[in-house]
Amino acid sequence: MPDLIKKITLHDIHESLGAKMIPFAGFYMPVRYHSDIAEHQAVRQNVGVFDVSHMGEFFIKGSNALELIQKVSSNDASTLSIGQAQYSCLPNETGGIVDDLLVYKLDEASYMLVVNASNITKDWEWIQKHNTMGAILEDGSDDYSLFAVQGPRATEVLQPLTSIPLADLPFYHFQTGQFAGAADVILSATGYTGAGGFELYVKNKDAHKVWKAIFESGKHLGIQPIGLGARDTLRLEMGYCLYGNDITEETSPIEAGLGWITKFTKDFINHEALKKQKLEGVKRKLVGFILLEKGIPRSGYTIVNSEGDPVGIVTSGSLSPSMGIGIGMGYIDTAYSKPGTQIGIEVRKKCLKATIKKFPLLTK
Repeated sequence: MPDLIKKITLHDIHESLGAKMIPFAGFYMPVRYHSDIAEHQAVRQNVGVFDVSHMGEFFIKGSNALELIQKVSSNDASTLSIGQAQYSCLPNETGGIVDDLLVYKLDEASYMLVVNASNITKDWEWIQKHNTMGAILEDGSDDYSLFAVQGPRATEVLQPLTSIPLADLPFYHFQTGQFAGAADVILSATGYTGAGGFELYVKNKDAHKVWKAIFESGKHLGIQPIGLGARDTLRLEMGYCLYGNDITEETSPIEAGLGWITKFTKDFINHEALKKQKLEGVKRKLVGFILLEKGIPRSGYTIVNSEGDPVGIVTSGSLSPSMGIGIGMGYIDTAYSKPGTQIGIEVRKKCLKATIKKFPLLTK
């Protein structure tokens, strides 16, 4: 039987760097090179590079491109300027989320949607299904590599490789230009770590050259390759949702605390039901919490109230490398969702004390 798991363009480079490669979202991906904790700290304190080339890139073009995006996404893409990106989601017809994504406005009638690797086929079919207005769709997922250079020293590493003034690029803005001798690289002031930095969309033919140039430029700073293990703890400290864990086809954006990307100034798929949720309130909410005693919460663990009654479930959890304590996210009955509320997390046969905390969970 043929191997159905894909390899990203730089697969061999990651193996040569000692990465542990695992199947993830249909691709072999580097989960770690040395230590999750050390890689996490490298990004928080210095600079590291993630190869997240498994992500999907769709291009929507034509005079009806915006109309299609407005129909399928929850945020209001009409507010975007050229060179600006936006976090959004694709609501389904039953109150849940098809996927979360980034929307980039490349030109007046040209957009790029960046979607999760595990949902590329599903998202593509979903958007095609709703393209009743004849927008032009192109799936560029197999043509691009994506590198996330994250950390407080990211600008220092990248600026020598481009004439684009990176320090002047506002958060969630981007420019397209020359980078390390490669043309048409999209440099985006975005990321999934909360540590600052940039994401670079590079044509596969230029991927080796760009990767090598980044590491040469950052060599004197101790730049490191970073795996998906550290990516997960970094995003969790910030309270960023992970599709498949914290948001799914069964969780609404209102329950997930994504009301800020759900704009009722326009019509979109299932907007009436979601608007009703926003007005009337929801029975459960996605919250963050920190443990008050030693332990590590995991996805699927039960959340209980102070009387020991089940009131929710953990969707993501880990030890925070930055704080040295157990942290997590989960859905809980709205009555217990206020920050400061004392709860318990059932870890194996113990009930560990925890408290609800407002995002981000990381305290500086």
